[in-house]
Amino acid sequence: MATCPPYPTHPTGPAEGAPRRHAHWWQRKWVRYGALVTLLAISGLVILALVRRQTGTEGFLVGLGLAVFPVPLLVAAFRWLDRVEPGPWRNLLFAFAWGACAAALIAIVANSFATRWIATATADPTSADTLGATVIAPIVEESAKAAAVLLVFLFRRRDFTGIVDGVVIAGVTATGFAFTENILYLGTAFGTDQLSGDSGLTSVTAATFFVRVVMSPFAHPLFTVLTGIGFGIAALSAERHHVRRVLLPLAGLVLAMGMHAMWNGSSSFGEFGFFAVYATFMVPAFALLTWLVIWTRQRELRTVRAELPAYATAGWLSASEPYVLGSMHARRLARQYAARHLGGRPAARSVAEYEAYATSLAFLRHRARDGRAGADFLVRERKLLHELWLRRDAARPALAYAARATAPVPVPVVPVPPPWPTYGYTPTYGQPHPGPYTTAAPYPAYKPYPAYNPYRS
Repeated sequence: MATCPPYPTHPTGPAEGAPRRHAHWWQRKWVRYGALVTLLAISGLVILALVRRQTGTEGFLVGLGLAVFPVPLLVAAFRWLDRVEPGPWRNLLFAFAWGACAAALIAIVANSFATRWIATATADPTSADTLGATVIAPIVEESAKAAAVLLVFLFRRRDFTGIVDGVVIAGVTATGFAFTENILYLGTAFGTDQLSGDSGLTSVTAATFFVRVVMSPFAHPLFTVLTGIGFGIAALSAERHHVRRVLLPLAGLVLAMGMHAMWNGSSSFGEFGFFAVYATFMVPAFALLTWLVIWTRQRELRTVRAELPAYATAGWLSASEPYVLGSMHARRLARQYAARHLGGRPAARSVAEYEAYATSLAFLRHRARDGRAGADFLVRERKLLHELWLRRDAARPALAYAARATAPVPVPVVPVPPPWPTYGYTPTYGQPHPGPYTTAAPYPAYKPYPAYNPYRS
């Protein structure tokens, strides 16, 4: 996921000396940020009132305390996936807030209205509930969560460059949505136990907690991640592929709705329908998507190792830095060394920023190679190189240490003494090594390629 430096854009304004056109008030950044924050705040207050009215104050507090358990683990997992090129926290905060507030509010209102309308039209409340859970809820909820991914894709395009970005934004949005939904379900279950007098492991609250928090905390993220993958593949497509960039997100959304519908309908497949769907469908799908995301992250590291040697040849980076920046273990060693020997947390922060800017530079050059960099490639490249240069004093010693610590070390060969006296004659296999062993280069030699010219036909 792209880092958050304020990249300058390609100059598109009026010529020098011409009168400057003032942006309309609704085009100003603070107006749009204020409107978004206000919308999320109002949605949060409304959803808080609705959930509290349905569960009661005590049930709401119990549901809130139990629903918060999986949230740090899920957010940390998605943040771990995003370590190669970590994006700004504001995108993740927006995604979580949208899922927990706006998407949850849309789902509660739309699902209730649709189920009530179906029950009135068919005069069959049981069928209306089943239809609402298996058809209406997947369509409404996945569309509401996909809206957050769409907004980041449209308005934070430089932070959204591939599959991992889509997975992270979609997963965090779904985590927020599941958090609010778990408060509602757990609070309602606690109210049921209060009426029936049940408690302990046999209570409805314990069963709900086990199913929703212990067994399937990844259910909602798994559904919405399919939408995120569709947007991520669309982000990898060239700007001229308009049909592909529209159809791929829609295909991911349809798959997310289908998986969500199967999950919600598992309770109607018989006594063991839930466990059958969980074991034969959900767990393998989760394992497959986890493998896909980790493979994509390793592919990003290979891109870093392949693109940065051109800048090392030009003198912007040292010879060992492409190898270090293409290894998460070496990156961590560099930050630890900076924190212990080069100035504490500020130095470690400088090294982390250096690593992030260098990764953004590698991805920018990779997009340029594929024709997806945009007209402002040279301006953005110059800005990233400038940021690297500002942090070189702290970063280069730390990265050099990491290169030495992770470079492959050959195993010395110990000469085997002959089993009999040699009387001054040494057999060939007993010959000592002629000199000290040398360490191999930490990465193979790369051939630089010509710099990309975005204006070349």
